[in-house]
Amino acid sequence: MRKLSEETQKFFYLSLIYFFSGLPFGFFYTFIPVFLRTEGISLVHIGLFSLASLPWSLRLLWAPLIDRYFNKTFWMGISLISIGIVILSLAFIPPQGITFFILLILLCFFSSVFDAAADGFVVEWIPSATLGKANGLRIAAYRLALITFGGGLVAVSHYLGFKSIFYLIFLVSLSIGLFLLLNPFLKHNLPKKTYSLKDQFILPIVEILKRKGVFTLLLFVFTYKIGDSLLGAMVYPFWVDRGFSRLEIGLVAGSIGSLLTILGSLLGGYLSSRWTAKKSLLTLGLFQAFSNLGYTFASISALPKETVYLASVIESFTGGLGTAAFVTFLTKLCQKEFSSTQYAVFSTLFSLSLTLSRSLSGVLTTYLGYTLFFGLTFLVSLPVFLLIPKVTQHLNSEGS
Repeated sequence: MRKLSEETQKFFYLSLIYFFSGLPFGFFYTFIPVFLRTEGISLVHIGLFSLASLPWSLRLLWAPLIDRYFNKTFWMGISLISIGIVILSLAFIPPQGITFFILLILLCFFSSVFDAAADGFVVEWIPSATLGKANGLRIAAYRLALITFGGGLVAVSHYLGFKSIFYLIFLVSLSIGLFLLLNPFLKHNLPKKTYSLKDQFILPIVEILKRKGVFTLLLFVFTYKIGDSLLGAMVYPFWVDRGFSRLEIGLVAGSIGSLLTILGSLLGGYLSSRWTAKKSLLTLGLFQAFSNLGYTFASISALPKETVYLASVIESFTGGLGTAAFVTFLTKLCQKEFSSTQYAVFSTLFSLSLTLSRSLSGVLTTYLGYTLFFGLTFLVSLPVFLLIPKVTQHLNSEGS
């Protein structure tokens, strides 16, 4: 009975940790674009502000420090408190200035520290026999956080205003951060081991670089989701410019869209487990790409606003399909002995693609307009499909 009770407690705390792991991501990618556009910030600047997310692509640089010093609970608590302080500071800084941008960088940095610590915490704290259940809970909690701190916050701001949201998130982050720091149940220290730099970093990367067709593979990882990323950067500003209320944006594009993405991910994961990598990437990726045409047609001003609802539903669901196929492929690329490091390498490459494409989206939309821009995101999505036969052949030849 005691063992069951301890397992239940661990699952509860794990869900709590990953719920707040999703706070900065939902806040940054959903709430902040709506806030900036409502405050009159240009599309160019909104796109460029996406560069603040670079720390999420660089977590591999400080992850060894998190392993080496203190414990994972310390890093999670300190980083969550810091996230709260940064968000509180945003309430007092004009969004037009460089200081606001620097604060967003700090927000993403502390978020990346939290994420790295949380992922290591799961490995250390959860027994391998219950890891499957734990992974299901952590994914569900993280997705729920994206809804709550993304579309949910946008919807609530319709009634409370923006500044109240900043104050509220500060109080919540401070409280949970202190709770993590001071909770003795979460304290878990492993004996510290010193690994050589070669073993930790160089060998996994060298193994990737030695693979046949490696540059085609890396290009594929970099570009598979690029059309989806370009589109995503301008979706919320588009909703604002079409005259939708923050309540509509939060509920339809944010919350309902996130739920449909979850459903798409579940279906995509099921299909990817039954299909070959080639069929999954091609079929589900094409659904993802063609969904961009929905926003292309919805951006024609003469069409009713319900067309935008339909475009959001389709794009959210198919985005989940494509993501599931892509993540499954990335997992198969990694050797077991280097799984964490090699997955970090591939995910970092994808994150850089996400950041760079989103940073260009505002400039392109300003000069092309929404309709041509959304059409361009569809065209940009297509060339990568020519690489699928080669990269999947490489996968099969490696026996992964």
